[in-house]
Amino acid sequence: MRDLPTLEHAADHAIAHASGRSRIKVWDAGSAHGQETYTVAMVLAERMNSFAFRNLTIDATDYDQANNFGDHVTNAVYPKDELQRTPVELVAKYFEPADTPGHLRVNAHLRDRVRFRYHDLLSLQPAGQDYCLIVCKNVLLHFQPEQRIEVLRMFHQALTPGGFFACENTQKMPHELSGKFEQVVPDAQLFRKIGG
Repeated sequence: MRDLPTLEHAADHAIAHASGRSRIKVWDAGSAHGQETYTVAMVLAERMNSFAFRNLTIDATDYDQANNFGDHVTNAVYPKDELQRTPVELVAKYFEPADTPGHLRVNAHLRDRVRFRYHDLLSLQPAGQDYCLIVCKNVLLHFQPEQRIEVLRMFHQALTPGGFFACENTQKMPHELSGKFEQVVPDAQLFRKIGG
């Protein structure tokens, strides 16, 4: 639930953008263990009707040679302590008891929308195409400035025309990409793709 206002803005804009589409694709680039991925899924589920939500696919990707992230994302089991910032009504709605004591599992309603894949952002090959929304938080800060620019160009390529990109509030859009993205809200790092 970190940077929740950014994710809420992103969900609202992406849902409006995706209206009428038969498939709605979201990419969480740098998913780690999946906490953010499932936060995005919850925020979208709360805002979409059930028919539209069934047409949603969230690609969770990370550079994970040991496959620890993939197992975590797929199993979707988290310590109860990690859910303290999650509203109790969302915990009741989207989590179920896990086999491990003191843990909860994300329910199938959300898990079925998420698929994890190994992906190296610095390959500059997108995980897919036609994304309505790409979320990449707390990843780009680990890259050199020129690498950041190239990864953001790749995100631009992977988005649908008019699609959205969200990042953490400390990450600013490089001026070199001013013709590729425009900021859509003043209080969050949420950007709309410019051009085809």
